[in-house]
Amino acid sequence: MASLYTASFIPSSSSKRVIPVNASINLPKFPLLPFSSSNSKLPSRKLFEELNGFSHSNILPSQNNTNLNNVSQSHHDLIRSELYVILEAVADRVEMHHNIGEQRDNWNTLLLNSINMITLAASTMAGVAGVAAASGAPLLAFKLSSGLLFSAATGMLVIMNKIQPSQLAEEQRNATRLFRQLQNEIQTKIAIGKVTEEDVKNTMAKVLALDKAYPLPLLGAMIEKFPKKFEHATWWPSSSSHRTSLKSKESKNGWSEGLEMELKEVMEVVQKKDVEDYERLGNLVLKINKSLAIAGPLLTGVAAVGSAFISAESSWSAVVPAVAGAMSTAINGFEHGGQLGMVAEMYRNCAGFFQMLEESVEETIEEEVERRENGELFEMKLALKLGRSLSQLRDLAKKSAYSRIEGADVDEFASKLF
Repeated sequence: MASLYTASFIPSSSSKRVIPVNASINLPKFPLLPFSSSNSKLPSRKLFEELNGFSHSNILPSQNNTNLNNVSQSHHDLIRSELYVILEAVADRVEMHHNIGEQRDNWNTLLLNSINMITLAASTMAGVAGVAAASGAPLLAFKLSSGLLFSAATGMLVIMNKIQPSQLAEEQRNATRLFRQLQNEIQTKIAIGKVTEEDVKNTMAKVLALDKAYPLPLLGAMIEKFPKKFEHATWWPSSSSHRTSLKSKESKNGWSEGLEMELKEVMEVVQKKDVEDYERLGNLVLKINKSLAIAGPLLTGVAAVGSAFISAESSWSAVVPAVAGAMSTAINGFEHGGQLGMVAEMYRNCAGFFQMLEESVEETIEEEVERRENGELFEMKLALKLGRSLSQLRDLAKKSAYSRIEGADVDEFASKLF
């Protein structure tokens, strides 16, 4: 036993003597660790961690989770950045289509007024030339001026009828509206916060489909204004993937067999009533516009040729160019003043809208139930697009089902909006 001796001096009130105090503290004997020169090892890190109650298995998972969270957040931020890039491009397209639409609308007004003024001036000169021929006055100036003006009107009218400025303006108005709709859709997705790579791909596809459906340039990319057959506009990307529908009597994700049948019945009415009606009207307007587009330049051409044959020998030589010019002015006013090209484009756009609804419903029903949009929300969107309430939409589906059983047609259109 080891002893520790300590001396303490305690003062006393009775004497000045110093009393030594011996204190002993017993310390335990520690066992000697067997260190040797040949086999001396320090305690391992593993032993240290086990003695302190933690190990690599307790530390690494939290570090891994942190790293995974950082990677996931970084990936999510990248997707949001991509959507913002697309949003900026869409906003720029909205501005471009709006400005070009106004420009092409001005084309229609300015070209129509210019051509009509030129045609009327040429017709007046042809009439004056006829009067001058009867009095024996020189005719060369009137004949030459009338012929040149009729020729210029013919060339300008051919170009105007080819490009149809009123239809071009309507295309840009539709494109502006659809790009704004896409812009709001992207902003809503970003605001909700749940964005995926699939959203980026779908949004990119929608932008490219709109660019293809409503091109900005005229040369090489302009939509055919006089196709052989009336066709609806297509501004949405085609779906290449079709999934098997999971039929269930019980409601799942807001969907049921009854809701699917209701949507199919509504689309049946859309196809038989609305689409057929707009295709019929579109074909009619297309034929009228095509006929007038041919008749206008033809009459001004006849007037240009007839003005060269004005002479004093025949009083009818001045009547032909004057009457042809007047008739051409009236036809141009009806065609371009009435904006038949715009009307044809409006019907084409409406037919495309109903076709898009039909394809959207078909693709949604063919998709897996878990991947679909909520059924009640989808039904409400469809009702709003058709200008109906939910009860009116369901009544329309019932009418369609009853009419099929009775072998009759539904007596109303699906859309109440247009």
